[in-house]
Amino acid sequence: MPHDLEITTPKIVDLASSLSLDAAAAQSLSTSHGTSQIDTTPQYFGGATKVRYRIIAVSVAMAFILYLDRVCLGEIVKNPAFLLEFGGSKEELGNVLGAFFFTYALFQIPAGWASDRFGGRGALTVYIVAWSVLTAITGMVSTISGLLLIRLAFGIAQAGAYPTSGGVIRKWFATENRALASGWISMGGRIGGGVAPFLTTLLVLQFAGWRSVLFLYGIVGLGIAALYWSVVRNSPALHPRCNSEEIVLIGRPVDDTRTQASDILPMLWCCMKSRTLWLNSLVQFSVNIGWVFLITWLPTYLVEAKGVDPLQGAWMVSLILCVGIPAQLLGGWIGDLSVRKCGLRIGRVLPVSIACFLGGLAYIACLALDNVWFVVLCCAIVSLMTDIGNPPFWAISQDIGGRNTSSIFAWSNMWGNLGAAFSAFLVPRLMKWGEDSGTGDTMVFALCASAFFVSAFAVLGMDATKLVQSPKRVVT
Repeated sequence: MPHDLEITTPKIVDLASSLSLDAAAAQSLSTSHGTSQIDTTPQYFGGATKVRYRIIAVSVAMAFILYLDRVCLGEIVKNPAFLLEFGGSKEELGNVLGAFFFTYALFQIPAGWASDRFGGRGALTVYIVAWSVLTAITGMVSTISGLLLIRLAFGIAQAGAYPTSGGVIRKWFATENRALASGWISMGGRIGGGVAPFLTTLLVLQFAGWRSVLFLYGIVGLGIAALYWSVVRNSPALHPRCNSEEIVLIGRPVDDTRTQASDILPMLWCCMKSRTLWLNSLVQFSVNIGWVFLITWLPTYLVEAKGVDPLQGAWMVSLILCVGIPAQLLGGWIGDLSVRKCGLRIGRVLPVSIACFLGGLAYIACLALDNVWFVVLCCAIVSLMTDIGNPPFWAISQDIGGRNTSSIFAWSNMWGNLGAAFSAFLVPRLMKWGEDSGTGDTMVFALCASAFFVSAFAVLGMDATKLVQSPKRVVT
């Protein structure tokens, strides 16, 4: 029997029947989704509140400041005042940028589990406060070693942001709406990352020094933390402004029970046994190898290899990243449509595979192009394809996560950020190895293209219809 039917209360079933749910539509969802969530609720409620959209709005703000604070340092380390004060080689600065990704990766699972155990509302509020304070403190350090330590702590603070947000979305949106909901949040991150290079450079050069800018970003983050705590609740039933119609419209997700301390070892064992989760991890690792180049070393590449002005280079990078902003919503819409047309098993993975393949082709094209604007165009295509594939890929973790959704999301995100750390570490070394022969750029673009091609094929083996861990039965 499908898992959702085992835990759906008679009251909800009776309500669905009394409102004349289309039996054919319900049967279609049952057939296409296999063992995943089956939508047994009506598609329209005249009196339903819209609290879930407020959850999305404040989550978008969270993602915006998440990426603004994360990406801004990539521009600051190019600032003449910073370089004059700190010095440091490319390798040392690469270690600083990459340090974030190591701790961010290693603390994904602990932070995600804490969210599953204690609730996403409180956990994510704490995470936002922590990284905002660290952003401000970054503006106070005066040595490379101090900056390295702050970035390590910063990675810990941000580790739980997206896993927790994924768990919140699972509570507030049904299966066939999760990709688009995830797309909104990921779009917020892309907006933050997209404006960060240009906004940070502009603020540093025109209005204040880099230290003051970091302090300003920290203050904004604290305000968003307060807003998140005010708006979000751990489930629709706990929200004072969410009425019964909206609760029924949202539905009850599979295995909607709070994880216990005793669950962590069985959950980790199930992760180790899951083919889908290992393939998910490979895809995350590979995609981030290619994508992180855009936010770490592309600004330096444009300035040093292509001879563009630093401010123009920052504008180019912002343009490249901003191309992906509407792609998040497009990818969410495509992902949900694909599930409705092709079923959960094929529908979730097909858009991701196509997007990764096209992203790899765009990186290959960079090898044959000399003009800086053609390179920018190809990198913009990489950004576009990455962000089209992102929402349906996020939805897979929500589909298979069950009561440990934040932890499962964290597992795959951990591997993605190990890939990001690997990229930040390897790219400057490839450039240095290729200096004499002039093949450094070629090696970097070939690495990024290969990573996307690996992802395109690996994702096809994933199955979003199978939970990583069997659900707990709820007696009604």
